[in-house]
Amino acid sequence: MNPIVLIPARMAATRLPNKPLADIGGLPMIVRVLNQALKAEIGPVAVAAGDPEIVAAVRAAGGLAVLTDPNLPSGSDRILAALAQLDPHFEHDVVLNLQGDMPFVDPAVLSACVGLLDEFGDCDIATVVAAEASAADRSNPDVVKAVLAMEDDGRSGRALYFTRSTLYGDGPVWRHIGLYGYRREALEAFTAAAPSALEKREKLEQLRALELGLTIRAAVAADAPISVDNPSDLDAARQQAKEAR
Repeated sequence: MNPIVLIPARMAATRLPNKPLADIGGLPMIVRVLNQALKAEIGPVAVAAGDPEIVAAVRAAGGLAVLTDPNLPSGSDRILAALAQLDPHFEHDVVLNLQGDMPFVDPAVLSACVGLLDEFGDCDIATVVAAEASAADRSNPDVVKAVLAMEDDGRSGRALYFTRSTLYGDGPVWRHIGLYGYRREALEAFTAAAPSALEKREKLEQLRALELGLTIRAAVAADAPISVDNPSDLDAARQQAKEAR
């Protein structure tokens, strides 16, 4: 495999405008995400930016960024557009889509995600889950749950479904982490397809992949990294940066 890591980012976030440039311990959030990706040493890392301000911030920090159409409908479309600029000769056969709002993501988690594509020949898309943080996660629609057929070793599982609904019964509830490793042909098939019925119902684009018949496998991480979606998340991230000094 020859992976590349792409980080989609845009300024027009609904709940936290301009969040890629939010200061966290003296660094823009997008730069922190970039640095964590570089530590994983998976392959080259670039930011797929929807705005020139993001490109400028990344380049000022010595990173690689490309400008994409700000009107692209999703992060998946954005990384495919960036890939066309960065790798027109199809040298990279695996693409890791790392969200630009996880400033403290463990580099080992990125490696585990990509590793599934190497370990399982049937894996079209790899992702990551972590155990529920509390019982409240089970009924929280903002917490996306992955329903998995687990491997015997408990380190990963094949995704059967993703949902925002409450899950009942015994057994772990797996909290989905928005990180995807794609085989390049799977990424192209996914972005070429129209939003599916289940995707629109649950507002979860990974269901489009399942409806297309693509196989998704998920690696189990020790815990879920902070994802900065609103002002309180940003406060928590700033506190974590302060404690890490």
